[in-house]
Amino acid sequence: MLIDIIAGARPNFMKIAPIIKALEARKAEGGPLRYRLVHTGQHYDPRMSGDFFEQLGIPEPDVNLEVGSGTQAEQAAGIMIGYEKLLLDERSALCLVVGDVTSTMACAIAAQKLHVPVAHVEAGIRSGDWGMPEEINRMVTDAITNWFFTTSDIANANLRAAGVGDDRIFFVGNTMIDTLLGNME
Repeated sequence: MLIDIIAGARPNFMKIAPIIKALEARKAEGGPLRYRLVHTGQHYDPRMSGDFFEQLGIPEPDVNLEVGSGTQAEQAAGIMIGYEKLLLDERSALCLVVGDVTSTMACAIAAQKLHVPVAHVEAGIRSGDWGMPEEINRMVTDAITNWFFTTSDIANANLRAAGVGDDRIFFVGNTMIDTLLGNME
């Protein structure tokens, strides 16, 4: 089973590090899961991207969509076009998105339009401030997510209030804290 792990911006890099470590551990045990790390290129400067991969022990991306800079709409469109092409070329069984950046929302949309299920890590977080682009990204992503991996009881309650059943909500804690604990030295 091929899982696409989507990362495009600094917060994503910190959130995917423990997920990748867990998948690598399963793979070492002979588990059937494979992943493809997809870097959208939303943050592309070495100080905003490459340094994080090196410092957090994240492998080089399997694919870099190289979307680069632009307006939010231009970035979202570029990511969706690039990810759609990737899925049409080699379909994955799951699109795993993290956080609330443009890459998260854009890849979730592209995946769902091609009937690839979406899992959202940090699902259910809400600020209530529609002036924040991240809030829009969260709401759109959660509206089309299949499985919700949450950080708190409040996130769980937000999802339940939106009509998401408990069978699709999984409290897993905060991957940012996992990254912090894994890098205390």
